Order: sequence, then C-alpha cells, then structure tokens
Amino acid sequence: MTDVLLTVGTRKGLFIGRRHGGAWRFDGPHFNAQAVYSIAIDTRRTVPRLLVGGDSAHWGPSVFHSDDLGETWTEPPQPAVKFPEFTGRSLERVWQLHPAGPEAPDVVYAGTEPAALFRSEDGGVSFDLVRPLWEHPTRSRWVPGGGGEGLHTIVTDPRDARAVTVAVSTAGVFRTRDGGESWAPANRGVSAVFLPDQQPEFGQCVHKIAQDPADPDRLYLQNHWGVYRSDDGGGQWQDIGDGLPSTFGFAAATHPSRPDTAYVFPITADSDRVPAENRCRVFRTEDAGRSWDALSAGLPEGAHYGTVLRDALCTDDADPAGVYFGNRNGEVYASADDGDSWRLLASHLPDVLCVRAAVIRQ
Repeated sequence: MTDVLLTVGTRKGLFIGRRHGGAWRFDGPHFNAQAVYSIAIDTRRTVPRLLVGGDSAHWGPSVFHSDDLGETWTEPPQPAVKFPEFTGRSLERVWQLHPAGPEAPDVVYAGTEPAALFRSEDGGVSFDLVRPLWEHPTRSRWVPGGGGEGLHTIVTDPRDARAVTVAVSTAGVFRTRDGGESWAPANRGVSAVFLPDQQPEFGQCVHKIAQDPADPDRLYLQNHWGVYRSDDGGGQWQDIGDGLPSTFGFAAATHPSRPDTAYVFPITADSDRVPAENRCRVFRTEDAGRSWDALSAGLPEGAHYGTVLRDALCTDDADPAGVYFGNRNGEVYASADDGDSWRLLASHLPDVLCVRAAVIRQ
C-alpha cells in the first residue's frame, strides 16, 4: 500500500495531509498557534520520522519529532538547538531541518537564525553547533536580509557525507568538503544587484538552492533577482533566467528522479511581492534551464496575489512525481503528474510557510 504524506507548516500550526488512492484527508492544526517554519520527513527509517521547527510566541522556538507520522509528538527535555554561551547569541528561529544522506543515517542538520549550522547525530533529538562556519572570517561582514539573518538551505551530497552546501541570507552560498572543518564561499557568477560591487565573493541574497537527484553536482539557485544553475557543485553559476516572466522569487525545487527538471514560482519584484503578471503559475524546465514552460492547468485563471515562500514548493518521490505549493493566501495546490495539471487541496489556512511531501510505503 502506497500513501503520500504532505506536511504544511503555517503561521499558526502544522497541517498533515494523507493521500490514499486519489482521496486526500487533512488533520490539524498540530502545534496550535505556533509558526512552523521548517519540516523534514526522514525516510531513512522504516517508519519515517517527522521533524518540525516550531516557534511559540510565548515559549520560543523548539524542534519536535514524531515516529508515528504525526499521531504523537516528542519535545526533548533539553532544547534540541541551543547556542553555546560563548557565542553570546540565542536561537530566534529554526529555518531548516535536513536529514543527511544514506551514508550518515542518523545525521540531521538544522539551519537557524542567527545564521548558523547545527548537526545532530541522533536523528534530530539534539544538535551541536558547527563552529567553523560560525567562526568563519567573513561572518562579521554578513548583513541580515529583509527576513533576518537566516541559514535557510542545506544541501548534502548523497555520494559523500562530508560535502555540505548551505545558503545564508544575505551572505550567499558556502560549502565544505571536509565535514564542516572548513568552509568557502561558492557564489561565483551570482549577482548582488543591491551592492556597488554586483559580483562579490559573498554577500548575495540567495533565496533557495535545489539539487538535481540524477546529478548531485547540478544545483539550481533562486536568487534575489536571478535564477542560476551550477554543474560543479557551486563552483561556478550561470544565469538560466531567460524565458521566465521575472527572475525574482523565493522557491526552487527539482524533480525527484527526472534529470534536468526543476520548478520555480516567479514573483513580480522585490518591491511587489505577488505572482509575476498576477498569475498563479509554476514554471518548469526540462532541459536544465535552457527553456521554461508555464504550468497552470487547474490553477486560478484570474488575477492572483498568493506569494509562494522559499520552502513552500516541493516534490515527493512518486512516479510520476507529485508537486506541491502553498501560498500566503492559505491555499495549497498539488499536481500528481509532474506539474502538468493541478488541484486545490486546502484553502483558508493561515499563511503557508513551508511544505514537505513523501511517499509512505506500508
């Protein structure tokens, strides 16, 4: 029996959808009144572990986990993510939770605000600060973006557990090839249109990175203006924005099995954060960014103003692939055919902050 699990983090709680056959069923909210900025579905276990970064206005941020697909939740007795006293900082938000690859079965990474990387070796129950990135010599010159200084993207190489790539707003892309002992900027070719030097070594406002599953060295990057591709793991980036109605946006995702296939949701501008041309459309490339096609069958046809945030677009690992996005209108849309057609799954939710989906085989 094959189900699809869809987790939707919103400004006021977590909603969980299950698809069995063609029918969807949702429950929630879990973590009522908490903002859920990060979700991970760790499918390396027999029963997937769900990890959630919640943010209570009263109790502050925390990381919860569930080993029964959201029926019950556990919060560690001690804070899962905590800044050491020597940093002089405290946790404001967990922006990202990322299970590492099969070579590191119990490793989970967390990206936070203030911008830092934490590493867990017990499946996300407890985390330790990755000090070399925190102490990077460029850190004093990192400048917070409009949404704060957050480490919001983590990419691991399934071939090499020591290779990790992160993105920070607004410091740009950094990568390690030695398990986090050293880090180097990886922004060559990515522009920073808001700086006098528009091609700096670091300081770009990268919004999201997505990895091609068929070729882990191929990465797609949605920038604060600009859509890019790297074929060498971030060593060099090239502009692939031609054919899009706007190169501003937040979200990027890749097909789970088809090479050269990626998805973005263009936004009009940094000063006008609504869907490009006021139309609800996902754009897909099937040739690594050489061309783009608008996908809108089943999506609203009239003027539309639902912004899709950086973690609110994702794919599952089905064949054909499921593609999902949620927006700040509280709507969640899904495609079960690689994005060719869409249906509305939920509406009138709080602002959608993140979505994650996976096939659950029982």
